[in-house]
Amino acid sequence: MGRKICCIDSKGENILKFKELSLKGVYLIELEKIEDERGFFSRSWDKKIFENKGLNSNLSQCNISFNKNKGTVRGMHFQKKPYEEAKIIRCTKGRVFEVMIDIRINSPTFHKWISVELCEDKYEILYVPEGFALGFQTLSENTELYYQMSEYYHPEKSGGIRWNDPKIQIKWPLDCSTISKKDESFDLL
Repeated sequence: MGRKICCIDSKGENILKFKELSLKGVYLIELEKIEDERGFFSRSWDKKIFENKGLNSNLSQCNISFNKNKGTVRGMHFQKKPYEEAKIIRCTKGRVFEVMIDIRINSPTFHKWISVELCEDKYEILYVPEGFALGFQTLSENTELYYQMSEYYHPEKSGGIRWNDPKIQIKWPLDCSTISKKDESFDLL
């Protein structure tokens, strides 16, 4: 945990700083800002860098999740084989408590979870490989997330774990203010 790997562009500038989190394959990536009097410029995606790190670099879909209410919970979602997704997530407005559950059966961290706070003020993205259930809770009103996915959505292969499953014991920071009927009805483990 806490291992940082920097990727260098052709001019020798650090453009993406990868920090692997405690669940293998999950990275928090700090974006390097190149600033001047206009503001800044930052690269948030580089197929070659992701490929060189052995990460899934296929991008099939991009989605936006907008949430009006503080305390909203979405999750815990995943797609079943053969349509598992790697995801890249950035909070573009507000703040969220993002949660990942390892659902890789042969993983030593099977059914373990971690969380990170993503917010619009930090220029970070989260990379989550295939084999994880994801969800989040909004920590502010009018929150927006931008997702890049490695696979197309297949509704017949979508699944979920109940957000408050007692076996997983996610410690959500707020009381749940809003949740969909679908997310509320996911099975317990």
